[in-house]
Amino acid sequence: MVVVIMEYRINRRNGVPAFQQIVQQTKQALRLGVLVPGDRLPTAKDVAEVSAVNPNTTLKAYRELEREGLVEPRPGQGTFVRRTLARPSASTDSPLYGELVAWMSRAAEAGLEQEDVAALVASAMEKQYAAGSETAATTTRSTGE
Repeated sequence: MVVVIMEYRINRRNGVPAFQQIVQQTKQALRLGVLVPGDRLPTAKDVAEVSAVNPNTTLKAYRELEREGLVEPRPGQGTFVRRTLARPSASTDSPLYGELVAWMSRAAEAGLEQEDVAALVASAMEKQYAAGSETAATTTRSTGE
C-alpha cells in the first residue's frame, strides 16, 4: 500500500465548489498516473488541515469518486484508488507533454498570462473535440490569408 501525498489546492474565488475541485484534482492525478490503483488517498482530516476545508467536503468528493468507480473506501483503512484514468500518451513523461510545456513557455515569452493560455487551450479543445458540432462551426473564423 502506498500513501500518496496529494495536496489539494482549493481556489475559493473561481466559483467551483471545493468538493468538485477535489474531484477534479483527483481525476487529474489519475489521468497523469500520479495516482494508481492501490494508492491510498489522504484522510478527510488531513485534507481539512492542509486545504482548510471541512472534512465533510472531502468525504463528499470521495463519495462522488466512489460513485464513478474510481476509488473505494475500506472501513478502518482509508480510501483507495480502484482504477486509473491514465493513458500512456497522457503521462508527464510523454512527448506530447513535452511539446505542451514548450508551447506554454513560448506563450509566456510572448506575454500571454495564465488566463490567456487557458482561454486558448479551452478554445482549441472545444474545436478539436466537438468537431462537426454546430458550436465548433460557429466559432471558427477565417483570417483571410
